[in-house]
Amino acid sequence: MARQVYCEYLKKESAGLDFQLYPGEIGTRIFNNISKEAWAEWQKKQVMLINEHKLSMLNPEHRELLETTMVGFLFEGKDVEIAIMDLLNRPFVDEIED
Repeated sequence: MARQVYCEYLKKESAGLDFQLYPGEIGTRIFNNISKEAWAEWQKKQVMLINEHKLSMLNPEHRELLETTMVGFLFEGKDVEIAIMDLLNRPFVDEIED
């Protein structure tokens, strides 16, 4: 039988992760309090963030951004607003035409 956890994201008992997928204290917190279903939802958001913003896992600032966003999404109920973030990074139309 699958390991059960009370998922802080889903707010219900659900199948837990099979092993710790993320290092350190945050990884332990995820392993103990996040379900497979919630982790899969995060992974979808993470892929969108990486692709839309051309993030590089070699860049420490990009990794920090992802980690902060992940903690906010999984534990603090914050949504990942990819489209809004993308609009903030685009130049204004007037700047393009000049």
